[in-house]
Amino acid sequence: MPPFAPPSDAVPVHDGNATQPADPVIDLRAVVKDYPTAAGAVRALEHVTLRVGAGELVAVVGKSGCGKSTLLNVITGIDRATDGDVRVAGMNLRAATENDLARWRGRKVGIVFQFFQLISTLTVAENVMLPMDFAGRGTLRERSGRAAELLELVEMSEQADRLPLATSGGQQQRIAIARALANDPAVVVADEPTGNLDSATAAQVFGIFAQLAETGRTVVVVTHDPDLAGQARRVVHMADGRILDDAATGEGSTDA
Repeated sequence: MPPFAPPSDAVPVHDGNATQPADPVIDLRAVVKDYPTAAGAVRALEHVTLRVGAGELVAVVGKSGCGKSTLLNVITGIDRATDGDVRVAGMNLRAATENDLARWRGRKVGIVFQFFQLISTLTVAENVMLPMDFAGRGTLRERSGRAAELLELVEMSEQADRLPLATSGGQQQRIAIARALANDPAVVVADEPTGNLDSATAAQVFGIFAQLAETGRTVVVVTHDPDLAGQARRVVHMADGRILDDAATGEGSTDA
């Protein structure tokens, strides 16, 4: 597979203490997230502090309901933190308006979901072009050209004119990754992106995330698979809305 190009605003990877990068792209400090219910507030995140630098691939693991998906939602601005400081890719997410967040998310963040979330009535290429359409990026010819480049990077060029349901689960996840990269994001997050894939395909998909980190992107992946998590540069263990452990694995590290 050809190497992934770095994001246009990529910065050098900072080595040293992997859990405390000197210049974090993701910087969460004492973050609390409560969800209101009829029985009272339910706390999903309890004073979470997490800093992730450019070029890092971080795996987040833990039992269902421990706060992993909420953590990703706070990082992407889909959910607002109840308390604490959330700064991601140059944006203070707690101070931003909803319109500011939407524009920022379209430019700076790529999201990959477990169930692909592809639009079944659009071709593979049209699915990849969709984020560019929403962002008003480039001409139709330019958007089409970028979609073709991204599909080549994830080895899906031959499927460009097919509908997503005519492809396999592993292929659909590759398409979803290409779509997440459409607007050249600095941050890529993925919520159980290999949960519906066989082990061999899951390893291939996780390898794509490792390649993205090598280009300087910041990548955070939620996974239940300990073998895949071990391929990340860091593994963050969560339980009951807290980070129990944040340890470097030795994988995916880059010398300064």
